[in-house]
Amino acid sequence: MKESCKEYLVALAGNPNCGKSTLFNAITGARQHVSNYPGITVEKKEGFHRHNGCDVRLVDLPGTYSLTAYSLEELVARDYLVNARPQVAINIVDASNLDRNLYLTVQLLELGAPVVLALNMMDVAAGRGMRIDADELSRRLGVAVVPMVARTGEGKERLLQASVERASREASWQPLYISYGPDIDPVLKTMEEAIREKSFLADFYPPRWTALKYLENDEAVMKQGREADPILADRLRALADEVTSHLQKTLDTYPEAIIADHRYGFIAALLRGGVVEQDRKSDRLEFSDRLDRVLTNRFFGPLIMLLVLYGVYQFTFRYSELPVAWMEKAFALLGRGVESVVPQGLLRSLLVSGVIDGVGGVLGFVPLILLLFLAIAFLEDTGYLARVAYMLDRVFRVFGLHGNSVMAYIISGGIMGGCAVPGVMAARTLRSPRERIATLITAPFMNCGAKIPVFAMLIAAFFAAHKARVMFLLTLFSWIVALLMARLLRSTLLRGPSTPFLLELPPYRLPTFKGLLIHTWERTWQYIRKAGTVILAFSILLWALMTFPTLPGERRAFHEQARKEALASVPPAARTRFLQGDATGGGDAELEKARERLARIDRAESREALKHSLAGRLGTGLEGITRWCGFEWQVNIALVGGFAAKELILSTLGTAYSLGEGSEEADGALSRRLARDPRWDRLKAVSLIVFIMLYAPCFVTVSCIIRESSWGWGLFSIAFNTGVAFVVAALVYQGGLWLGLGG
Repeated sequence: MKESCKEYLVALAGNPNCGKSTLFNAITGARQHVSNYPGITVEKKEGFHRHNGCDVRLVDLPGTYSLTAYSLEELVARDYLVNARPQVAINIVDASNLDRNLYLTVQLLELGAPVVLALNMMDVAAGRGMRIDADELSRRLGVAVVPMVARTGEGKERLLQASVERASREASWQPLYISYGPDIDPVLKTMEEAIREKSFLADFYPPRWTALKYLENDEAVMKQGREADPILADRLRALADEVTSHLQKTLDTYPEAIIADHRYGFIAALLRGGVVEQDRKSDRLEFSDRLDRVLTNRFFGPLIMLLVLYGVYQFTFRYSELPVAWMEKAFALLGRGVESVVPQGLLRSLLVSGVIDGVGGVLGFVPLILLLFLAIAFLEDTGYLARVAYMLDRVFRVFGLHGNSVMAYIISGGIMGGCAVPGVMAARTLRSPRERIATLITAPFMNCGAKIPVFAMLIAAFFAAHKARVMFLLTLFSWIVALLMARLLRSTLLRGPSTPFLLELPPYRLPTFKGLLIHTWERTWQYIRKAGTVILAFSILLWALMTFPTLPGERRAFHEQARKEALASVPPAARTRFLQGDATGGGDAELEKARERLARIDRAESREALKHSLAGRLGTGLEGITRWCGFEWQVNIALVGGFAAKELILSTLGTAYSLGEGSEEADGALSRRLARDPRWDRLKAVSLIVFIMLYAPCFVTVSCIIRESSWGWGLFSIAFNTGVAFVVAALVYQGGLWLGLGG
């Protein structure tokens, strides 16, 4: 019997929008999981596949244009390759844009990684009149080259076979040698010899690669070097500085520019001589270019962008309304079921108010979140979001930001449903420290996925007839405030010139249904998992803070005596029916009055108990400040919980208004409770939405800001964002009162 071959570790590398995720999904299917790389928040996707008896563990590296650590994605991709040492790296490239995509290929080969080249989108290349000789390209590069179309699965089996064959050889990493001209090569050789002599960073990189990184001013490698051998690191840095000075004097350029030019020159020579032939008859404006003439037009582009955004909200709210209602009914039935089997007391209060009303309020909006993520995944996979960044660059420069800040905003929730954590991490692509800090501070103003359920609940309560329109206006409002605050920061604390923005627009593509489902489910599952773990734990903690200490014995006795007096006023026959469970009262007017009086006593006791608790005392203490925004103490409790995670606002409101009302009033969805609460109105709802939108980032986001900048900027983000939120919410509420909009 033939012995099964061992498991092979395969890394999947490529530029953004090259079809890498499509190929990963096509190979691994459902056998994949998403986690984070240790210590950082960049997603790590792993999947498994069995090919001809061999187990393939496939790791989808972050999309990157190079292996020089200008961004977090580039650093993660490179570190994984040098630390994990996969048996093969599948480099998927866009065959229709081969000269640009091969830049990463060249760097992988210079690193010495065992590469199999996947020529993806051969159908697009053919449609543009391009003919690629894959065999000749393979001969020139010295690696296997497999033409394919990942979207349809064409070539997938040949790619897997070539990858398994390359992985089974277990050859040592052999770096590619490229000449960088008379200005670079001599010093590169000197540096390489010194590195080889000392075995400097030999466990990670080839000597020539390390030397190149010093010439490219790669901070991550230079930091490693200082830790490994400070003396040699200083010498290498001095040699690099000497070359830099020479090139600035003679050619007015930098080593990294010379290195990039020679790499592109190597690629141009590689593709000449029949490797790539272009049919001149098809040298015309392609489909993507024709679309961009309209979609990125200076006048029509922004209008279309706003219409697309509005369409996303129409789609989300229209088709999620019924499933959300089903979820609300399901949790209401669950709550009543628990009440019917668990006797009245702390356990029932914990299960109903702490768990079901708390976590259920968050999970009830899963259908809305799922549809929103589906819409955003579609915009991402088609390539339209890159156009949004391109169009908004002109606007962002007015406010002192950079075009790359657009993606940080979008990832943070600029079209709703994102997360500020990866949005903050995306700001690493900004080379200017001032632009990066301004982006870090203002990106959390966007409406992340954690805020959406709170907004949806309040909109359903007070703007039910205009859900999509209100959410659209809230999105525009968050962008306006974020840009104004960025302008304020760039005009005061972060003065300095703006840097230029360069962006390669990917061609438009029709996403695969499978890919959309996988991307949507990944994000939705993260939301569900957070609700079932972190939110559950905090909901229980906040329930305890809203329950203890309980009312003193004399106050409980006071309310019990009031109940007895209410029943004593009822005729004996009607009282007997009531005690036996006749909730209708049989039309007895006296009994109906008693029932209403008992309900008022229950509500008064519940509110007094909640106000007496630790959380209630904190909320009441803050009322002196928050009254300017129209917030009562129950809302203050929820907002304090929101410092940990914004999802807790909804769960805490559900618990607070469940504990603070009688059983009859607490029945039903939180939006319906607030809608019929005389203490609430549209003005208070808008003020609360604005405050939640703008106030301090959650704990995890603040931690990321600290890692990306400093403790000072992390603490500044808490104080600055909360201050902005308070001022804007107070202006909204007080201005509304002045205009007579309250009540």
